[in-house]
Amino acid sequence: MLVDEAHRPTPAEPRRAGADGPLVPGRALRPRTKVLPEHARNHNRSLVLQSLYRDGQASRADLARETGLTRVTISDLVGELIAEGLVVELGQRGDARPGKPAVLLDVNRSATQIVGVDLSEHAVFRGAVLDIDGRVLRSAEVALAGSRGEDAAAKVLALVDELVKAATAPILGIGIGSPGIVDATGTVVAAPNLGWTDVPLQRTLAERTGLAVFVANDANVAVLAEHGFGDAHGDMMLVKVGHGVGSGLLVAGALVFGSRFAAGEIGQVMVGTDDGSEGPYDREKCLEAWVAVPRLESRIAAEAVAGRPVEPVLREAGQRLGVALAPIVGALNLSEVVLSGPEELLSGALIDALGETLRNRTMAGFHSDVTLRMTSQGRDIVLRGCVVMVLSAQLGVS
Repeated sequence: MLVDEAHRPTPAEPRRAGADGPLVPGRALRPRTKVLPEHARNHNRSLVLQSLYRDGQASRADLARETGLTRVTISDLVGELIAEGLVVELGQRGDARPGKPAVLLDVNRSATQIVGVDLSEHAVFRGAVLDIDGRVLRSAEVALAGSRGEDAAAKVLALVDELVKAATAPILGIGIGSPGIVDATGTVVAAPNLGWTDVPLQRTLAERTGLAVFVANDANVAVLAEHGFGDAHGDMMLVKVGHGVGSGLLVAGALVFGSRFAAGEIGQVMVGTDDGSEGPYDREKCLEAWVAVPRLESRIAAEAVAGRPVEPVLREAGQRLGVALAPIVGALNLSEVVLSGPEELLSGALIDALGETLRNRTMAGFHSDVTLRMTSQGRDIVLRGCVVMVLSAQLGVS
């Protein structure tokens, strides 16, 4: 069944991986609500599952020490989780210790699968069936071919149908990363590049599939992946470049959503201020006009046809992005800014110009040493973020 959004656990102690590396323990995201007595059992279940998911094999005694729960409570919870197929016994520990050999436990990593869908790219919708460790098991994509409005929504439904059929284990949930503003109910309030206004995507897919569905802004989903599976540290901002330009913010261990779910929507910030402070708002002078993939590729193609070098186009895009990000880096004293999008466009001249602009426009010694890098998660960042989102909502772990 669908999890009540107001009572979703916040991701805690996620496992991390580089683009191709092994999964290792991560850092906790700060819980946002206290645990009420009636929720204590679910909280304790999550503690056990989180400990096993993060650390791997452990005995019942190990879990008691790790979680602070009594051995009787641990035994009761483990029995329940084994009966549900979420935890498995692996056999006795092989090392020589006094007393009866302990039986090792682990999360049953093959018991469930997760469907993730990334709607952020400008040419295709991408989706995958993944395991709970973020590994892609099956993948599929559908070309947008200029689709907008109902046509684009129909392609999402067809892609999800295909992925659900491709799963080879029970589906724990479906995660969707959508561009634009997405509210707490999973309704896409506004996604101009897809021609969507007030599209109840989460409800529609839940009714269609009968599965738990979770829809969030693509940049917010991506920042979960970078924190959960990547190399993130401290307060960070992830800038997602695709159809448009958006960002996810992780501050003091929690995602920042904003009063109207529009935190991080930097694409429409006017950065073409060459006309001075009195210049009127002009969409053609907004950040997306320089940095969004379709606009950037169009400018590069025009320069190439004219026989001119493309590096100045990339540098200008980086400078304009720096103009937009410098006040945010300064206001929040971020430790890290991560870029996600086509590496052939963002790395090199663009990210170099971004770094120079940030250093020039922020206070030396306090803001200008912010770490600036490309994501470690590559093109699958939103798909992996869907795993974090579903695990957090359904099991209280990540």
